[in-house]
Amino acid sequence: MTPSQRGGVGGGLRDIPPWGILIYTMNATITTTYTVTGMTCGHCVAAVTEEVATLDGVIGVDVDLATGQMVVTSSRPLDDHVITAAVDEAGYAVSR
Repeated sequence: MTPSQRGGVGGGLRDIPPWGILIYTMNATITTTYTVTGMTCGHCVAAVTEEVATLDGVIGVDVDLATGQMVVTSSRPLDDHVITAAVDEAGYAVSR
């Protein structure tokens, strides 16, 4: 395949490698819900969020004070004991 067949310089297909194969990967995420106990204010939510967000593989943390629910989005499976330890470090308890 010549550059002009691939779209040439500045063409829409210029990212196709010389061998003509494109490989796409899907970035799957995993969402897990936990219940955090002992939180009473926004500072509690911030402390839990900050601690869990530092874990390797975590790409999002959403903590709801009213329900105690914490939704963790990660790029790979996380061990529950790692999440539990992070929440414990923040001063709270977790159940799943």
